[in-house]
Amino acid sequence: MRAIVIDQYGDKDVLNEREVEQPEIGDNQILLSNRATSINPIDWKVRAGYLKDMLPFDFPIILGWDAAGVVARKGKNVEGFEIGDRVFARPDTTNRGTYAEYVVVDDHLLAPMPESMSFEEAAAIPLAGLTAWQCLVDFSDIKEGDKVLIHAGSGGVGNFAIQIAKSFGAHVASTASGKNEEFVKSLGADQFINYKEEDFSEVLEDFDIVLDTMGGEVQSNSYKVLKKGGKLVSIAEPPKEDEAKEYGVEAGFLWLEPKGEQLKQLADLYEKGELKPVIGETFTFSEQGLKDAHALSETHHAKGKIVIKISED
Repeated sequence: MRAIVIDQYGDKDVLNEREVEQPEIGDNQILLSNRATSINPIDWKVRAGYLKDMLPFDFPIILGWDAAGVVARKGKNVEGFEIGDRVFARPDTTNRGTYAEYVVVDDHLLAPMPESMSFEEAAAIPLAGLTAWQCLVDFSDIKEGDKVLIHAGSGGVGNFAIQIAKSFGAHVASTASGKNEEFVKSLGADQFINYKEEDFSEVLEDFDIVLDTMGGEVQSNSYKVLKKGGKLVSIAEPPKEDEAKEYGVEAGFLWLEPKGEQLKQLADLYEKGELKPVIGETFTFSEQGLKDAHALSETHHAKGKIVIKISED
């Protein structure tokens, strides 16, 4: 099968296309004929070596941790999925990722794709959508009427977080640059803050939840908008305990845990029209396509998700 691999850490030029062996599956796994994947910041952070202590993978490494496709083979213990089923998943974080024509996925990480969902849409959801869900639902226990601040609402996690928060009946404020104001409002944001012109910590107050996608000064200032007992959840860097204690809020760092049943809940929101993956750019499944996709992701200015189309439907 074709795959895009890296044999060393480095810039985007370490991405190489080559033929590799099709992977074998275990009794509780399926072999996915991969139709689309997407780019997430973890991809190029692993590629650059930033996460080598946290994820000490052996080379060669196939990056990518979003998959959407068709069940090609199934292990003897797999139930609920048949060969030919359209499915999507956030596979386990291993060195055999999703920049490949075939991907092995544990059955409990799979979810069926709604009939109306394209493979490109399905590939855009898992990592970013599950991250947003776990930040808001699992960590923050979001409920109707909560006031939620989502930083970088036009980004991969942010755009899902706005939609998920609105599906729970929350009031949502979001930061982004001025050029993304209409986009962020179209996702359902009730309040928009142009971070280049306004200090969010001076215009917002008494919020229940902050989803921090930025870290640093943005994270520190986020405590100012929270009410006592509010929650700050970060995917950028672990919050400082002393800051959280000073403001009387609960703060934590979230590292995604793949879960097929939560993907099914996101698929249900899609079917109800409450969640729509936003695809900013689509690239071809080739060495150059992946290099271009990584370059765009590394600018931190991609709108929505960056998708890689691996094969035709």
